[in-house]
Amino acid sequence: MSDLFWLTEAQMARLRPFFPKSRGRPRVDDRRVLSGIIFINRNGLRWRDAPKEYGPHKTLYNRWRRWSEMGVFARILVELADQGTDTGTVMIDATYLKAHRTASSLRGKKGGRGRAIGRTKGGMNTKLHAICDAMGRPLRMFLTAGQVSDYRGAQAMSDALPSADWLLADRGYDADWFREALQDKKIRACIPGRKSRKVPVKYDKRRYRRRNRIEIMFGRLKDWRRVATRYDRNPVIFLSAIALAAIVIFWL
Repeated sequence: MSDLFWLTEAQMARLRPFFPKSRGRPRVDDRRVLSGIIFINRNGLRWRDAPKEYGPHKTLYNRWRRWSEMGVFARILVELADQGTDTGTVMIDATYLKAHRTASSLRGKKGGRGRAIGRTKGGMNTKLHAICDAMGRPLRMFLTAGQVSDYRGAQAMSDALPSADWLLADRGYDADWFREALQDKKIRACIPGRKSRKVPVKYDKRRYRRRNRIEIMFGRLKDWRRVATRYDRNPVIFLSAIALAAIVIFWL
């Protein structure tokens, strides 16, 4: 099939240093298996519908499941982002991802951290919080339930903020504690004030126009069917799908 996806040798050379070491029996062809995993995630297919050129679908699924639970794809994203990032300006924002009934039909285990799925006006959703650089390339990502406010996402990701001169965000992140946290990190905030503020907040409007790049980033991630619609019940597996999309789109 001419429309199949295949990683190039140059792309594999960038990824191989981050692969876990093989124990016991050597792994089958990494390029073929990873290319099949990417094809499935990009097109939102069932694993059993994988084209035969990628080999047995159970091999693809087992590799995907095992490496996702090990955090391999999330770690690759962080490592690649740390290697080639210009953090003069960073941006933070969040977007909704629709949860399919297969992801939200059953309750999570008691005592677990939940599935990061919540009910909103648009139905069952997961919210993706992300930090990106000035070019709109993702640096860090975090999942919460759909009804969780942007404040909570910012609070969870504040420690992961890289050293930067500026941070751009919409007025949903206008909170005194967040501005103070940025000030402690010596990051200047470019965030419009909420309309409820009695004293207007000044911000650089020209610089703020660049914030559309993080919106473009979310749009490109949602071009992947398995990201735009969440089929996976396990939030770790779903976050791996998002990380894999970010790696292929922005860092390879």
